[in-house]
Amino acid sequence: QVQLVESGGGLVQAGGSLRLSCAASGRAFDNYAMGWFRQAPGKEREFVASISRSGRTTYYADSVKGRFTISRVNAKSTAYLQMNSLKPEDTASYYCAVRQTVIPGTESGLYDYWGQGTQVTVST
Repeated sequence: QVQLVESGGGLVQAGGSLRLSCAASGRAFDNYAMGWFRQAPGKEREFVASISRSGRTTYYADSVKGRFTISRVNAKSTAYLQMNSLKPEDTASYYCAVRQTVIPGTESGLYDYWGQGTQVTVST
């Protein structure tokens, strides 16, 4: 069992930045690949970014490529999502999730444990 807690969300103007954190507890964090997903009201949950267990391999949705950066510090059992050049369409609840595999995936159904989410609102 892994418990995940997101933090760092908030209200920001378009063009601004936020850094989300995902703190894990329970089993060894470095056994898990990790992903960030988001869900806006009335929309399905969508993939944002993911990172391998070692942190050497990352994947991004086209919509955030070049603006968001995923990273992790296994010694701190924490992963991050640095979000720059935020747009109103980035407004959503952001969730971190983990799966016990080497290579992360982009499908939410592949992930085993989820956090409760943190709200990001980008104003015009």
